[in-house]
Amino acid sequence: MLLIHYFAGVREAVGRDGDRIEFPGNVATVADLIRHLRMSDNRFERMMSEQEQVLVAVNQAVTGQEGAVADGDEIAFFPPMSGG
Repeated sequence: MLLIHYFAGVREAVGRDGDRIEFPGNVATVADLIRHLRMSDNRFERMMSEQEQVLVAVNQAVTGQEGAVADGDEIAFFPPMSGG
């Protein structure tokens, strides 16, 4: 099982706060998970196509596309933060 959270503009684009999904057998990395979500959800596909950049955290640590994803992980998608 994966617990997925969507924050800020990502949440608005996909229309929900998060998902709980069975761990897909073809997912080993963040890139694999994004590919899986894009294929299974039109709103996620549209959001990823429209957003210039989306950050991803696995178990509360920001990671890149090559970051490992395992059953039981908590994944968060959020737009880049700006500071001031």
